[in-house]
Amino acid sequence: MPLLTLTTDIGQQDFIVGAVKGQLLSAMPNLHITDITHYLPHDNFAHAAYICKNAFTYYPENTIHFVLLNIFESSSTHFVISHYNNQFIICPNNGILSMITEKIPASSVVLPILNANTTLQITQQVAEAILKITQLENLENIGTKGLNIIEKSMMKPAIGTDWMEGQILFIDNFENVVVNITKEEFEKERKGRNYQIIFKRNETVNTLRNNYADVKEGDSLAWFNSAGYLELSINKGKAAELYGLENFNEKMMKRGTNFQNKWFYQIVRIFFK
Repeated sequence: MPLLTLTTDIGQQDFIVGAVKGQLLSAMPNLHITDITHYLPHDNFAHAAYICKNAFTYYPENTIHFVLLNIFESSSTHFVISHYNNQFIICPNNGILSMITEKIPASSVVLPILNANTTLQITQQVAEAILKITQLENLENIGTKGLNIIEKSMMKPAIGTDWMEGQILFIDNFENVVVNITKEEFEKERKGRNYQIIFKRNETVNTLRNNYADVKEGDSLAWFNSAGYLELSINKGKAAELYGLENFNEKMMKRGTNFQNKWFYQIVRIFFK
């Protein structure tokens, strides 16, 4: 039985998600569909890529991952079909693929979407391509290889000789704050030194914990979460709300609009000594 995950920015208050599933099942009645989320932020690709990358890794080989994110970003609609880590990723050609995979996979093709003005007209054509994947057709018979695939990169931490600075990547439903610094990157720069984690001008954490049980209720902690990323939390509390922390806004940084006033609330610094 083919397995497909569905991940979108559509939400679940409309009929669209249900209709997309209906299209898929009409084309492939034996398809098993599982939801990852339908609340991707359409204007924060780093957040969306974090969700997709860390969920996809737990699925078996040959899983098909169908991502609908900001599909009307441009008037010319194309989707990308990629074979990556023995799975398939199908997503709009808007840069989200390379943010999930870190580079454009060699086995990737572009699927032009023709004469489609609505979400369901687009997804009907993608469903037909997915059917061909389940029938083991070669990707180059489904899409066109060699067409331009838009590439975007995740922001990386800034690094100095005795410091590193990360951006707030994601704030979850419990208002825990995820920073784009992995445990591997932290240990590489730490080199066994002591450290001090600083956020919101002068809030500090000097000890990394294993999980929430390591601190008393209401106390703050820093730890590396299930995805291996630095996370700032409060046991039974809301770290983002208490400290006024926000998702890093790259667009605001480029425009310069009020960015200096927001900067302290969107970054986390680590000093080594």
